[in-house]
Amino acid sequence: METMNPVSEVMKMDCLAYMKSLPDKHFDLTISDPPYGIDINSSGRICKEKGRSYKEWDKTPPSKEYFDEMLRVSKNLIVFGANHFISEIPVDSKAWIVWDKAQPEGLSFAMCELALTTFTDRTAKIFRYAATKQNNEEVRVHPTQKPIALYAWILKNYANAGDVIFDPFLGSGSSRIAAYRMGFDFYATEIDDEYYDAQEKRFNEICHGEVVLKDGRVAKQLDMFDAMQCAADGMSKDWDIKDNEIIVK
Repeated sequence: METMNPVSEVMKMDCLAYMKSLPDKHFDLTISDPPYGIDINSSGRICKEKGRSYKEWDKTPPSKEYFDEMLRVSKNLIVFGANHFISEIPVDSKAWIVWDKAQPEGLSFAMCELALTTFTDRTAKIFRYAATKQNNEEVRVHPTQKPIALYAWILKNYANAGDVIFDPFLGSGSSRIAAYRMGFDFYATEIDDEYYDAQEKRFNEICHGEVVLKDGRVAKQLDMFDAMQCAADGMSKDWDIKDNEIIVK
């Protein structure tokens, strides 16, 4: 019997090399949050996370070749931060996404973030979600981590059932978590060892309930897809599913 678990695969490699190995229009939707080229790690606007070293990944944005490949392998594309490197993307878009972060005026942080989309049958949309809410609800593993709720909203509004999703700059893994929760097959690349390991740990904790015990063993809670599979197989259970959560009886 086929598994109900969606594919969730991350390659630790440069996204350009990966994309060059793929045929045209391989993915239904690519959601990309590339480096903006503003050297945010050294700007003083973001507190360095404890134990995390300065990295130079945000000194320059990706070259035009990256965006050309994203367009080639994707039926549709969403790119955060495109206002920083719009000259590198040969697309006129009428359907920008605005993430309103509910930041008060006077702060050095941006009050919103913009994402270009290649959709021709949509209009501009605004997603309102306070940055302070993300800070209260998520453990930060990446300096430019976007909220899971943002990606869930994007997938709800811009993806169709059965679509295959790609994220070439995975970072914190928020897009991966949202895609898995919503049942989308998902592929991604992340070149940095530290961020790759951090997102992998975050994904397994949130989506599979994995907890590393003191003796080094990994304990895993039954997730929703596993529970649905057991139900489909007619296995006895001491749990139920309510509002997309596992309820232990």
